[in-house]
Amino acid sequence: MEIAKEAPKVEFQYYPNQDYPGNPWCFRGVGTVVDGKYYSVLCDHLAPLGTAYLFEYDPETRKFRLLVSTAEFLRKAGQITADMNYSPGEVQTQIDLGSDGWLYYGTTRGSTRVTNDANGFRGEWVLRTHPKTGETQVVSAFPVAKHCILGGVLDPQRMVFYGGTAAGDFRDKTIKFFALDVKTGKVLKETDEGFNRYCIFSSSTGCVYWDGKKYDPETNQITSSEAPHVRSATPETADGMVYGTSHYEADLWGFNVKTEKLQAIGPGAVGTQGYVSAIHADPTGRYLYYVPGAHGGATKDGTPIVQYDLKRRKAKVLAFLHKYYQQKYGSNLDGCFCSVLDPAGDKLYISWDGWREGQPRGWESSALRVLHIPESERQP
Repeated sequence: MEIAKEAPKVEFQYYPNQDYPGNPWCFRGVGTVVDGKYYSVLCDHLAPLGTAYLFEYDPETRKFRLLVSTAEFLRKAGQITADMNYSPGEVQTQIDLGSDGWLYYGTTRGSTRVTNDANGFRGEWVLRTHPKTGETQVVSAFPVAKHCILGGVLDPQRMVFYGGTAAGDFRDKTIKFFALDVKTGKVLKETDEGFNRYCIFSSSTGCVYWDGKKYDPETNQITSSEAPHVRSATPETADGMVYGTSHYEADLWGFNVKTEKLQAIGPGAVGTQGYVSAIHADPTGRYLYYVPGAHGGATKDGTPIVQYDLKRRKAKVLAFLHKYYQQKYGSNLDGCFCSVLDPAGDKLYISWDGWREGQPRGWESSALRVLHIPESERQP
């Protein structure tokens, strides 16, 4: 493991709307950057009546703008009816920009014990929000009946949303895959043995890979592949590579979507924590960026921000954030499911789950860090 020679500049803000107790306040889905602005979804994880807030962050003004509260929107739209004692407390899918200029994402529950008939649970929603106007629309209500959407990605050119689900009844371990035409709202494919959180998406072919499977939109069929279990994955790079991790380990792999061959890259952990749920490749295709300790525990390693050099097969810590922010601001940065690399490769947006000193131990507050990657640490 290496340590960066030049310290990065880091900006710090707490997210708005945390004026009531979350259970906990958290991030579960991966955001996006559009036209220089960062989009992420803050979840209160409450159940059976929770909500998720889609925020825009402008790094120029350093201000947040709330685009939508999912529960409030669904009630006003008549989607949550009088016989339903349920509103989704999370978004765990990616937030992706379609070729039509809208942001697409899917909802899910705040607790595995509330998505049942007693609460009138019928399924989840795929939504879209326009980043400029803030208008939100229902793309599909209950695309898979009585299932929660635990993972999802949009094909922005073909305008197909791919989802991985879990049954509302926690005793039912069925995981489904679905392909949804977001232009018409029609489910193109639904089948068992889907992905439970993440998948490999090839932007060049439109194919989706996970757990030894491949879905081809041209044939609408699922066949076998060399794809590993996918817990995090980068977008496809210019040379047809997707990089990622599996399960709770930071062992890095690369998947070539042209040859459909899998290769081991090497260990990516820098301490005791290995769980990575968001990983990003820079524009050159040389560097990967990620934060180990997605579901907590990052503080045990000092909350490292990692850059992995694919050319030299070396991990480098750009910064250890825990001690500084704990001592100066009383802020503990403990888990990160949501991070996004700016398309220019010079900024890493990191949405944190954590707690403030003096507050009950647990994720009672969420904060944003914008880490400016020094040019000296990202030479081609």
